[in-house]
Amino acid sequence: MKKIEEYVRSIPDFPEEGVIFRDVTSILQDADGLKLAIDSMQECLKEKDVDVIVGTESRGFIFGVPIAYNLHKPFVPVRKKGKLPCETIEKSYELEYGQATVEMHRDSIRPGQKVAVVDDLIATGGTIKAAIEMIEDLGGEVVKVVFLMELAGLKGREKLKGYDVESVICYEGK
Repeated sequence: MKKIEEYVRSIPDFPEEGVIFRDVTSILQDADGLKLAIDSMQECLKEKDVDVIVGTESRGFIFGVPIAYNLHKPFVPVRKKGKLPCETIEKSYELEYGQATVEMHRDSIRPGQKVAVVDDLIATGGTIKAAIEMIEDLGGEVVKVVFLMELAGLKGREKLKGYDVESVICYEGK
């Protein structure tokens, strides 16, 4: 059986010179790779008591929904601003060049719920930190944060100090 790293396509000098782009679509396009990715991420939650799975747009949905389904837990999407129809809570965060805002439905997390946050990749950590802040503002407790891949050179984990963060694959560079 292949290791999950063997399913990741690495593309040098994209989007700019010196960067190695880690392409998650090569995992998604292979049934064995997709199953291994979801199973590996779900395994990170085996010791946690979780009430809700939260995933960030859009690849957090791809991995979060099957994990929620397998664990028989609800799934809560964190979306880009303006995409959700009901009353929302929102957080803005800094990007390399500018700012972004994410939101979730205000009634999606109840006080005291134990939450696992799922996404495909941690780079700078801004999106996940914003999601965590919204969850906590609604009274939820983030008990685990799970990524398929981590780009350690971008130091996103530092933004998530104090949280139980686990990545299936860790790349040292950017």
